[in-house]
Amino acid sequence: MTTATHSDAHATGASGTFVSNRWFQLVMGIICMAMIANLQYGWTLFVNPIADKYGWSKAAIQVAFTIFILTETWLVPVEGWAVDKFGPRPVILFGGLLCGLGWVLNSYANTLTLLYIAAAISGIGAGAVYGTCVGSALKWFPDRRGLAAGLTAAGFGAGSAATIIPISFMIQNSGYEQTFLYFGIGQGAIVMILALMMLRPPAHVASASAKPSKLQQSKVDFSPTQIVTKPVFWVMYIMFVLVAAGGLMATAQMGPIAKDFKIDGVTFNVMGMILPALTFALAIDRVLNGLTRPFFGWVSDQIGREKTMFIAFALESVGILALYYWGRDPIMFVILTGIVFFAWGEIYSLFPATCADTFGTKNAAGNAGLLYTAKGTASIFVPISSVLMAMTGTWEAVFFVGCAMNAIAAYMAWFVLKPMRKKFMDQVAVNPVK
Repeated sequence: MTTATHSDAHATGASGTFVSNRWFQLVMGIICMAMIANLQYGWTLFVNPIADKYGWSKAAIQVAFTIFILTETWLVPVEGWAVDKFGPRPVILFGGLLCGLGWVLNSYANTLTLLYIAAAISGIGAGAVYGTCVGSALKWFPDRRGLAAGLTAAGFGAGSAATIIPISFMIQNSGYEQTFLYFGIGQGAIVMILALMMLRPPAHVASASAKPSKLQQSKVDFSPTQIVTKPVFWVMYIMFVLVAAGGLMATAQMGPIAKDFKIDGVTFNVMGMILPALTFALAIDRVLNGLTRPFFGWVSDQIGREKTMFIAFALESVGILALYYWGRDPIMFVILTGIVFFAWGEIYSLFPATCADTFGTKNAAGNAGLLYTAKGTASIFVPISSVLMAMTGTWEAVFFVGCAMNAIAAYMAWFVLKPMRKKFMDQVAVNPVK
């Protein structure tokens, strides 16, 4: 494990201070993740208002979402390297600044070019925060990687649940431009303040807190440049792409799908509040998309990574198909979108934990960041899904493709990844030469 920098050590002081407590560090990471969640999960609420104002096609607008995902993910290996070298604080400070700036620019974007530039800026910022927080969790909790990565990723998955309703109301009452502006400034500022308290674990803290894991873990630390030469890494990468693509299509297209299913005009009375069906579904989806990450992360700590992947991916495959056939009923739309998000979000705890188990702790942030670029690759399917819908006039092909992707990933988890990873780790245990 890399030792703390001088600045980290100075801020930590005695190892028993609350700032250096690993649970405190975990909570700070979760809050940071919650503050950047709307950049992805709140996006669908802005698509229709932007299209209505400027007359741009939804496919053109969704290119911004793809740019955001690409910059959020494909630069994470660089940001992860910076975390491994310099610690989390400067990287999160940088990320929080860019996240706020991106949404401020969105509020002024009157051309597609400016919208795309804003998406790239906020994507770089979100990736810096996301990769740092997940990598930090993996390092602070070598004994509970699935749970720690899951709780951290839950901040991103469920972080927008508390703000999705205020954002929806603010868009309706003040316009989407003001919503981008004020939420961008607020969220970015909070991330930058919390960054000042983020530390990396000193070697003695990590080793003292570590407990024997029930799962096989590598004792050899591989670097990002080394893991790309290992076939087992690419199997994980392909699986990540397959599952992430279906979830990202649902995330970005939920608004248009609800409109085409004639759900967007339906309202629910929720504890005295009259909510549109889409807003209600999104709020529930965010909660479930957050809960699934620590839940399946904890399950994988108990029964194994691949077995958990098989269960979750199979459930996602069935859920996507069911949403297509029964999602036109408002109540079923809310229930089934919840199932889809619950069975999807766990990839953001299962894959980082599996990666750290397989390739070691020292470079966990950089390695997990490299694997996380699979989400960027998967984002290419979002505009493709809009094109498919435009060509066929129905969402059928999109849903069927998403169902098949998850079914393939479930098969690969049990019949390909499980034996391949065991063989690789057995070989490393016998011959630790990289």
